[in-house]
Amino acid sequence: MSIAGELAAFAVKQAYADLPPKAVEHAEMLVSSTVASAALGSTLDSSRIVRALELQRGGLPEATLWFGAAEKLPVAAAARVNALMSDAAASDDSDLRNIVHSGTILAATSLALAEKTGATGKEVLTAMVVGHEVAGRVNGAMIGGLQTKGFHGCIAAIFAGAAASGHLLKLNQAQMTQAIALAATSMGGLHAAAKTSIAREYHAGLAAMLGMNAAQVAAMGFFAEEDIFETDKGFLEAYGKDPDVAQMTSGLGQRWSILTDMGIKLVPGGHANHAIAEAAANAAREGNVAPQDVEAIIISRPGFKGLTGPQYPTDLIGVAHSPAYFAAAGVADRTFGWAYAFDEKINNPVIRGLLDKVQVIGPPTENLERYKSGAVVTIRTRDGRTHTSTVYAPRGAAINGIAWQDVEDKYRALVPYGKLSPGNLDKSMKVIRNFRDVKQVSELIELLR
Repeated sequence: MSIAGELAAFAVKQAYADLPPKAVEHAEMLVSSTVASAALGSTLDSSRIVRALELQRGGLPEATLWFGAAEKLPVAAAARVNALMSDAAASDDSDLRNIVHSGTILAATSLALAEKTGATGKEVLTAMVVGHEVAGRVNGAMIGGLQTKGFHGCIAAIFAGAAASGHLLKLNQAQMTQAIALAATSMGGLHAAAKTSIAREYHAGLAAMLGMNAAQVAAMGFFAEEDIFETDKGFLEAYGKDPDVAQMTSGLGQRWSILTDMGIKLVPGGHANHAIAEAAANAAREGNVAPQDVEAIIISRPGFKGLTGPQYPTDLIGVAHSPAYFAAAGVADRTFGWAYAFDEKINNPVIRGLLDKVQVIGPPTENLERYKSGAVVTIRTRDGRTHTSTVYAPRGAAINGIAWQDVEDKYRALVPYGKLSPGNLDKSMKVIRNFRDVKQVSELIELLR
């Protein structure tokens, strides 16, 4: 059987009762995280532009755009806009092995499609767990290849949307195989563009829309090259570097990426930098280091050879991709939170005064298997003292355990940017916390306005 066929066989047979309870809970957390990030993202120009474009196109009123006027659009268009809003704020989720924002795609596609089909909360959560696993298998095979070859994580995220949509559309194994195969040849996205511009969220919108499209046309009989992963010049050869083919299908249903590799952002910006801020804050706090006493802030992490992104960021895009900013902010304030996405902190003179003190040394050589977007930060002071902290995985990483209180705090911090009607924040949070009991997703969607 082809790789696409094996993934499809796994995806179509999963039922809610088969899933680990913690996987279901993490899917509920992804709904919360995605909606929260989308609320902040709804205020940004990229979201306004694509929302306006899709509204101009119009079409069947099948699913609701979150926040604002809560307009209805064709289901794939709604998924595109909602996913783009979530990704725009750089505050959503990641597969921490090889940064891919599967949760944004899963929540946007699954909620939109469930609104059209009448799927229950349990059906949505099942589709999300299944979609996360399919995308995780693809992503795991691409480690060492995808981004080093210049491609963005959206190349893998599309499979989350395709598999989740296919599950909700109740595709059979043959149809799901084609949905996955079509997704493999549907997506584009360059890492260089996503690091420096709003192309990042543009990618997310396309991954949601095109992943759903792949499932929709597969349901109608469209087909592609079933062996697209393993064939000569196929997906694995094009995007991978010595891809781990065996891990794509081994142990399906026995281990779950949503339990081991998923992380929810509990602070803004690129997930790869969160552990840097955390380690920097730890080192400054434990050493009682004052900013004026800092001589150097030194970062070491697997695969990290030098500073990437802007060293002196001036906006959210720059901040999201600036390891220097995360390190400097962590040392300056001994913490890092949602306030650091906004101008007051971005332009803070103490933080900016530390930016040119950030440097990178060679990667760590021990305990490499423990790092999931982790980092080591050492502060060297003017009197020669050093203080070091190691964070193997940032707060909000599934492998560390995720507290609902942290997820709810994020929701309460960001959802007000969506300007919900009075009382709807508390009501919507309550629905999400018990999403498995939802009979129709309109119970949530009607509160996001």
